[in-house]
Amino acid sequence: MKRVFLIVLDSVGVGALPDAEKYGDVGANTMAHILKEARPSLPNMAALGLGKIPLVDYPVPPSAAGAYGRAMEVSPGKDTTTGHWEMMGLTLQKPFPTYPDGFPPQIIQAFEQAIGRKSLGNYAASGTEILDQLGEEHLKTGYPIVYTSADSVFQIACHEDIVPIRTLYDWCEIARDILQGEHAVGRVIARPFTGPGKGAFSRTPRRRDFSLPPTGETLLDAMKAQGLMTIGIGKIEDIFCMRGLVESNHAAGNPACMEAMMDTVDRDFKGLVFVNLVDFDSVYGHRRDADGYARALEAFDVVLGKLTARMGGEDLVLITADHGCDPTFTGTDHTREHTPLLAWHPGMKGLTDLGTRGSFADIAATIAELFGLPQRFGAQSFAAAIE
Repeated sequence: MKRVFLIVLDSVGVGALPDAEKYGDVGANTMAHILKEARPSLPNMAALGLGKIPLVDYPVPPSAAGAYGRAMEVSPGKDTTTGHWEMMGLTLQKPFPTYPDGFPPQIIQAFEQAIGRKSLGNYAASGTEILDQLGEEHLKTGYPIVYTSADSVFQIACHEDIVPIRTLYDWCEIARDILQGEHAVGRVIARPFTGPGKGAFSRTPRRRDFSLPPTGETLLDAMKAQGLMTIGIGKIEDIFCMRGLVESNHAAGNPACMEAMMDTVDRDFKGLVFVNLVDFDSVYGHRRDADGYARALEAFDVVLGKLTARMGGEDLVLITADHGCDPTFTGTDHTREHTPLLAWHPGMKGLTDLGTRGSFADIAATIAELFGLPQRFGAQSFAAAIE
């Protein structure tokens, strides 16, 4: 292949993993439940074999062509960093730490001392709910709102009129330096917001994620070392700390990310376009909005049709996810699910079953083989099935 477009539908899981009981996620199935409740029209995903993925009930047109399957996560956890690292070939042996009861005093005290002011919160909460709970106090005091979730995150929310965005980013870098060793959370996240008061606060697109650097070689590293192009779109640069990326477009939100992706289609290069579509997770999954999730899937499906129409004979599109976030399930957190696999290039005829892949890292192994790289990252390539 000359170019691979790897698109992560952030949180679009396709059914609970065998170990979902450990995470309280038995019965979760993001895609199936959205299809049942909101009935989105997804003709272009259907044409690639969407309805052949186990537990996904969707009509398969007679003319469908492509490869379909699902993948299991080997790494413990169900967060963004873990999922993306594994699909790039880096499998974790132990999960990132989580703090359901808030961060220990030594962490908060060190953070407050470093930024020169107190903080609010320090508990697990939904990102929208905590603004209603503490936003007005933040406006009065200027104290940042610190919170977490079921994921390994240290989140800092500040009103853009109270704390300049550059200051918020600086505070996140301070927190990232503090959160090391046993407290090395996967991500520190800047959560800027605006609005006049309770019930009218809204988060802005200037979110930034400050992740740990990858702890081993990834597919991005291997490709860049061989002179191949690697383009990250959306929060990919945050998840990998820019490592292994030649270019990045930190577009915010699905529409901007899809536009940025389409801008790469007519360029002449050899390599990988790695796209994260975050809104499925942050705007719809966590907010339990199945209808909005369905409409976002429809919007992606339209762009997918435009992408496949413009792809060349040596191009491949791979569609997957990093975890689940079933908006019909209990709570507002990620869900431990299989992720979908859809693959297509213009030369494919009929449907090919990729089965249930034993690791997200099979994606890295496959892309590596397609570009003639020797790395397999301890995983199994499915390149032969899609060539």
